[in-house]
Amino acid sequence: MRVAVVGGGISGLVAAYRVRKALGDSAEVVVLERRGRVGGILRTVEIAGDPVDLGAEAFVGRRPEIPELMGELGIADQLVFPAGKRPLVWSEGRGHGLPERTLMGIPAAAESVAGLVDAQTLAKIAGEADRPLRWEAGQDISVGALVSDRFGEQVVRRSVDPLLGGVYAGLADSIGVRAALPTLAAALDAGAASLTQAVAQALPPASSTPVFGGIRDGYGVLLDALRRAADVKIETHTPATRLTRTARGWQLDPAGDFDAVILATPAPVTAELLRDVAPQAADLAGGIELASSVVVALALPPETALPDNSGILVATGEPLRAKAFTLSSRKWPHLAARDVALARASFGRFGDSAPLSWTDAELIDAAVADLTTVTGVEIRPLQAVVQRWPGGLPQYAPGHTARIAELHSALADLDGLAVAGAYLNGVGVPACAASGTAAAARITGQAA
Repeated sequence: MRVAVVGGGISGLVAAYRVRKALGDSAEVVVLERRGRVGGILRTVEIAGDPVDLGAEAFVGRRPEIPELMGELGIADQLVFPAGKRPLVWSEGRGHGLPERTLMGIPAAAESVAGLVDAQTLAKIAGEADRPLRWEAGQDISVGALVSDRFGEQVVRRSVDPLLGGVYAGLADSIGVRAALPTLAAALDAGAASLTQAVAQALPPASSTPVFGGIRDGYGVLLDALRRAADVKIETHTPATRLTRTARGWQLDPAGDFDAVILATPAPVTAELLRDVAPQAADLAGGIELASSVVVALALPPETALPDNSGILVATGEPLRAKAFTLSSRKWPHLAARDVALARASFGRFGDSAPLSWTDAELIDAAVADLTTVTGVEIRPLQAVVQRWPGGLPQYAPGHTARIAELHSALADLDGLAVAGAYLNGVGVPACAASGTAAAARITGQAA
């Protein structure tokens, strides 16, 4: 059997690995990657002599996909956890502790955001349960519209936006409740009488398990292990240009004929490749918008007195150019032991791609100036590395879950074709790995 995987990001590499495990050595598996490297928006580089991630640097540790995958690949000893320090929210020109007992920044009670919002907003939250809630089971609206109506605009801009910006590089106004907060949607569908009650029901139970995990020497370790285990031919600098149906399978230009094809590509690329074979699915994928972002990684003198927090999230409307900072040497114990202090500044949100056009020097200057402002510490980088991520993160707009269900339905009868990627059922690394596994299972199940 000959299988093509289009896209060498984490979704595609996991799909290739799962296909290899299922079909064995006799299968020919080819990965086509339009860039000059694999990994997609995961990238590990050397800074001050040690590996540092310039894309995602953590994963949801309470999901099983990545720890289990690391165990399969023999790299379980690379699993690390954060120090447990909490981030700050920069709002109204000063830092506030990140509100506790919230669901992606949506509070379960007014006291969670005391000090972050004004007295009028606190009173609105406290009285929200007494106001009638109109919600029809199955409906979907933006997180911003729901929270603004029930709790007020300050909660959206100062508590919810900073957290959603870190996950989607978007704003609460561009993200739907049903896709981003499925447990909240389920509580509302089940008849919660108020948003306060729905949040309380949707909050996960208390757990001593760390929320996040990481990889000690960066995601490059996982990518390398996947490549070795998948034992596939990887053709970089090779964009797939057209997909057509043949009597025996699929033709994928420029790579040739295949029995099966997995499209592990961003939504717009997937849409173009599906145009001839599944126009309805192509339209659905093509309607998913993307956000661009930039990361500036800074190596600082080890004595730099960074705050004792994991990071600093910036509220919407603040006169800063960066949207967030990760204080990596505070967040991760294994990075604290290095000879430099490490920090990252993130720029760009959905609808604002201006930082992509800034020069490296302009981005570094902005990162240094903004980090100086929020920490009150003179920032003097020993080294700075800029990573641009054009169109890196899909926006899970209202109606996204219905869109993806329709997309899968439109592809259901196309044997030997599957899709994977961050635009389907979650933007995090575990969700991407799960999508690659599901795509491989569809292909190998049909081949069995």
